[in-house]
Amino acid sequence: MEKKLRNLDKIDSKVFQSDLISWFKQEQRELPWRKDQDPYKVWVSEIMLQQTRVETVIPYFNRFLERFPTLDDLAAADDEKVLKAWEGLGYYSRVRNLQSAVKEVQEKYNSVVPSDPKEISSLKGVGPYTAGAILSIAYGIPEPAVDGNVMRVLARILSIWEDIAKPASRKVFEKAVRQLISQDDPSSFNQALMELGALICTPTSPSCLLCPVREHCQGFYEGTQNELPIKSKKGKQKQVQLAAIVLVDEHGKILIHKRSSQGLLANLWEFPNVEIDFPIQNEKRQLSGLFQETFGWEIKQLKRLGQIQHVFSHLIWNIDVYSGTTSKVLLEQDWKLVTLEDMEDYAFPVPYQKMRKLYQELSSK
Repeated sequence: MEKKLRNLDKIDSKVFQSDLISWFKQEQRELPWRKDQDPYKVWVSEIMLQQTRVETVIPYFNRFLERFPTLDDLAAADDEKVLKAWEGLGYYSRVRNLQSAVKEVQEKYNSVVPSDPKEISSLKGVGPYTAGAILSIAYGIPEPAVDGNVMRVLARILSIWEDIAKPASRKVFEKAVRQLISQDDPSSFNQALMELGALICTPTSPSCLLCPVREHCQGFYEGTQNELPIKSKKGKQKQVQLAAIVLVDEHGKILIHKRSSQGLLANLWEFPNVEIDFPIQNEKRQLSGLFQETFGWEIKQLKRLGQIQHVFSHLIWNIDVYSGTTSKVLLEQDWKLVTLEDMEDYAFPVPYQKMRKLYQELSSK
C-alpha cells in the first residue's frame, strides 16, 4: 500500500488544506442540507445523494424534511408514507434502512445520532462513506468520507492507478484522506473534496485551469488527468420483457398490487404484470390467456397503449403497456381496487408512474 501512495510525500498537507478549503468557502453551492450541521439532516441528505444527482435530490430533501422534520418524526412515521415521500428517487432499500436505523437511534441512543465511529457504523445502511460524512460534517471528527467523487479527485492528485470499481481500492483512498484531512476543519475539507469532484474535477474533461489544488496535482503535471481514475466496466445488464395492464373493473376502479417485502422495489405498488419470453405485439389473445392463466381474470377490451423502458443498475425492464376491463376481481392480500385519485396515496416505482401517466394521457383523448 505504501507504493500506491508514493506521491503523498510530495504534498504539503497544510498548504493543500488551505487552498482546498479557501476555494470551498468561496465557491460552494448553496444546498439546503448545508444550512446547519444537524446530524439527522446530514444523514438524510447523504442517503439521498447515493446514486442520485444533487439537482434531483434538492426538492426531495426539502419535501422529506417538511414531512419528517426530526429523527423522531421519521421513526414514528407509517412505512407507506415514508415510501411515498421517497417515490421517484429509486433504490428504495436506502429509505427502508434509514427508517430502521433511526428507530434504533431513538431506542438505543435516546434519539441522538451517535458520534462514535463504531456505534454509527453499526446502524443499518450506514457504510464507511455515510459514517465518515456524518462524523466529519456534523460532528467535526476527522474521519474520511470516500465516495466516487473523492476517489476520482485523489486518483488524479496522487496519481493512484488502482481500479476504483474494486471494493479493496477504497482502503487506499481512505488512507490518503486520513493523511491529508484537516484536523481543524474536517467538515469543510471532506465537503470540499466532494464539491471539487462535482464542479471541477469531473469524470470527463476536468477543468484543470480552474482547479484550486492544481499545483498539488500529480495527474495534471504528468498529463494523465483524463486517463484517471481507472474504473473497470460493469457486466452487461440483463434485459427483461414484461407486459403490464391497467385493469379497470365495472365500477371504474383500477387494480393495483403491493410487491413483496423482499427483493427489488420491495413494498411498492405496481400494476398487474407478467414476464414474457416471446414477442407480444398484436398477440392480444395470447396475452389475455397469459393474464387469465396467471391471475384468473377474464380480460375484455384489451388495448395496447405503448412501451416503457426502465433502466436499473443491473437490469433493463422493457414493459409493453396495456389497458383492459374485467367484470369481477376477487381481491386477495396485497391487491386493491382504487381510483386514479386514490393512487396519489400509494408509492409506485418510476416505471409504473410512467405507465399511469401514459394511461391518463391516452384515456383523456
